[in-house]
Amino acid sequence: MTLLSADGLTKRFGGVLAAKDVSFALNAGEMLAIIGPNGAGKSTTFNMVGGQLKPDGGRVTLAGHDITGMPPREVCRLGVGRTFQVAQTFLSFSVLGNVQMALIAHHGQTRRLLAEASAMHREAALALLDRVGMAAQAGRPIGELAYGDVKRVELAIALAAAPRLLLMDEPTAGMAPAERASLMALVSAIAQREGIGVLFTEHDMDAVFAHADRILVLVRGEIIARGTPEEVRADPEVQRVYLGHSGTRAAARARRAAHG
Repeated sequence: MTLLSADGLTKRFGGVLAAKDVSFALNAGEMLAIIGPNGAGKSTTFNMVGGQLKPDGGRVTLAGHDITGMPPREVCRLGVGRTFQVAQTFLSFSVLGNVQMALIAHHGQTRRLLAEASAMHREAALALLDRVGMAAQAGRPIGELAYGDVKRVELAIALAAAPRLLLMDEPTAGMAPAERASLMALVSAIAQREGIGVLFTEHDMDAVFAHADRILVLVRGEIIARGTPEEVRADPEVQRVYLGHSGTRAAARARRAAHG
């Protein structure tokens, strides 16, 4: 089932055409990666979908509903969660407290006293932490965690809104290679098990080729290729303008990892 559809998205910044006629679809339970060199239009496209930017042309639909130009808060209410390149957490709160606050916000209870918040949605927060493998760390201050674990908590925070669609902006940025592989395997398992569509941007080609179901390649604001990892890897234009030899090696490593 088509969950997200982008049709002809276009965005200009002054005289710069950052995105031109970008169109794609994402199914429930599918992971779609947007890749490309710096300045390709990845963030612009991503932010038009999430509501941070209003497109100059084109349309975004979520499960058949037009969400074009809606502010991020309204987009979130319709079932869209998001993680960021730099993890967004409350460093002074515990791991559990961070997820509780996300649940409180989701239920529109942010005006309750902070003293009451520590007892609210405790079991639901623990269940979310268990889904991302962080329940054992629930009582620790989040500032004490390794960065890979902080990213797992951020994933739990995003899942607190019970999203149908998850937007992930460079989810493995700043992480060690083993942490990257573990996080992306977790995201992939959750997406498939729970039918959540995942749209993500990523510079780590190992993560992309090992875990994306399909890949969209942008260069100078335009789509130059789309398809499965194997199809994109074999595309001569992608090899020429983006992947090159380093990308080929990364894809080969990802293929070897996928096959054990």
